[in-house]
Amino acid sequence: MQSKEIICTACPIGCHLTAHRDKNAKGGYRIEGYSCKRGISYALAELTDPRRILTSTVRVVNSTHKRLPVRTAEAIPKDKIFQCMQEVNRIAVKSPVKMGDILIKNIADTGIDLISSRDIK
Repeated sequence: MQSKEIICTACPIGCHLTAHRDKNAKGGYRIEGYSCKRGISYALAELTDPRRILTSTVRVVNSTHKRLPVRTAEAIPKDKIFQCMQEVNRIAVKSPVKMGDILIKNIADTGIDLISSRDIK
């Protein structure tokens, strides 16, 4: 890899970053095109350990609502998304559920919980 283009989403500016492999630089990459220090952190994280917040819905039984919006409490490793979705697709919850309730603890062995994003009575 010579260089990689990244659009930073750490702040609303949306800087167009260029990351060059450089074994002498911090994190192994030299980052160009950032407007704030968050751009450097964002690019290094995206190149070395990309993570995402997983959002989805799960089935609800015994309620007028058929689906419950859920999300991970923190960003999970990007390569675990499909494994997490397999677990999400297997569950159904019973009402009542409160926003923030843990539905799956340590989803896909990530150390991160799947939580409810709304109340259902």
